[in-house]
Amino acid sequence: MTSLDRTDVETAVLGAQTPSAQTAVLDQAHLGDIHGAFGSIAEDDFAPRTRFLARLKTLAAIVGPGLIVMVGDNDAGAFGTYTQAGQNYGTTLLWTLMLLIPVLYVNQEMVVRLGAVSGVGHARLIFERFGRFWGAFSVIDLFLVNALTLITEFIGVSLALRYLGLSQFWGVIASAAIIMVAVSTGNFRRFERFAIFLVFGSLLLVPVILMVHPPVDQIATDFFVPKMPQDAKLSEVMLLIVAIVGTTVAPWQLFFQQSYIVDKRIKPRFIRYERWDLCIGILLVIVGAVAMMGFCAEIFRGQPEFGNYTDALGTAMGLEKYAGRVPATLFALALLDASIIGAAAVSLATAYAIGDVFAFKHSLHRDVWDAKGFYGVLFGLIVLSALLVLTPGTPLGLLTNAVQTLAGVLLPSATVFLLLLSNDKAVLGPWVNSRRLNLFTGAVVAVLVMLSIILTSSVLFPDMGSEWIVGILAGGSALALAVTVGMKAFEPRCGGNEAADAQVEVLDADRWRMPPLETLPPARMSTLSRIWLIVLRGYLVVAGGLVLVRIFQLATAGA
Repeated sequence: MTSLDRTDVETAVLGAQTPSAQTAVLDQAHLGDIHGAFGSIAEDDFAPRTRFLARLKTLAAIVGPGLIVMVGDNDAGAFGTYTQAGQNYGTTLLWTLMLLIPVLYVNQEMVVRLGAVSGVGHARLIFERFGRFWGAFSVIDLFLVNALTLITEFIGVSLALRYLGLSQFWGVIASAAIIMVAVSTGNFRRFERFAIFLVFGSLLLVPVILMVHPPVDQIATDFFVPKMPQDAKLSEVMLLIVAIVGTTVAPWQLFFQQSYIVDKRIKPRFIRYERWDLCIGILLVIVGAVAMMGFCAEIFRGQPEFGNYTDALGTAMGLEKYAGRVPATLFALALLDASIIGAAAVSLATAYAIGDVFAFKHSLHRDVWDAKGFYGVLFGLIVLSALLVLTPGTPLGLLTNAVQTLAGVLLPSATVFLLLLSNDKAVLGPWVNSRRLNLFTGAVVAVLVMLSIILTSSVLFPDMGSEWIVGILAGGSALALAVTVGMKAFEPRCGGNEAADAQVEVLDADRWRMPPLETLPPARMSTLSRIWLIVLRGYLVVAGGLVLVRIFQLATAGA
């Protein structure tokens, strides 16, 4: 970890209005013009965008990070989770998606600001501002969950190929090779165009739901009105709800989008455009998730398969049986597309984070020979995951269920670190969180912890009734208040001094960027903050263990 102290940090002048301002920059690859999939913006382009056409061209050049991170999250694991919800419980769990929309936006908007303003990756900021102990916790969590997630992506590839009647062995190998070639050309725009092409492929789910035509009024009602499935076992429903949370708001998204924004060279003046990019991506995620729950609920309603989910291959077979070959084929192609973009995004998130920690070059602007460590991590993860999927005897079903649920359990911890960084005035200056946003995010953390408590309680007491949920939620209200107050106490007082605060206020926010990391005043966490983090981390370790126990129980129930 000491390699962080030897990082080659360069500085750059931030425009004519602030000639003496120096900012943190990872290396030379992160300086220069923006070259997006649909346009370019010069590094010295500070011209105001007063006309609609100019704004549209700017958005076209900026769009990418939000689309890729959101659609990449509708990956193979998401296909399994959403189709399971639809096949087992109809559309009764659609409301979870509605509640997750603001969570998605708030979480990812914070990393948008962190990336554009700080110029460094999420893992790097955690290590620098909170130390190696907490940084190691965060990155180890990320690495383990991401490695398991990558396996589920190639499981998705395998299932899609099996339905399409293609060789699983050669198909998985070809998919791994395509991803490795796409990310390693040394041309950022080339990769982004490849990823955006896959983003458009996710729209294959739209004609599927149009062909199945489920009742729109029922979908709308269940989307906006929360309710629990009738006559369903609580522990299994809660396991699925936590899996929906974990697959829709995954920790890897934070690390990927922040590093990708840095790699794309997006600066604070383009944050508003990146917010629109994020909104479009969230819209695509919700459309895809609603489509999968909707058409699964419709085709399996009243059929023997209802309530007996197997996997995405079973979904494809059900579509063919009850709706026809065309929608089933489109679903399989969408699954293949989602698995490939998911594998690319997750492997990049991991390689970016490891590059942050060990301070080696990590950028899509560099080719393989210029960033050997970065691509070595990326290629190693992809090859290992593909080989595990092709190895007979690997418990693929267990891994698929475990990944999404573990991601949901670990999410509160990731969100806490995100909230701390977003209140660090030395890092974000005029871009720090508002009080209202802190209250909302603190409440989100509390809700996520309550879900985890209900989940672990259902593991210990599988026959727990609805009255227990009411009791936990009532107690959780007090917990929410305590956590929200705790979040306020967590805010690091890192502003340094009054002179620094005054400078932040007079500078143009669109041009303000974080100074070099080594010049920042040390972050200070209160004793209460540290206690909260230790208690939360300890609880999540226990909760994660109990989740694995419950998944193993479900996997072996029929043995």
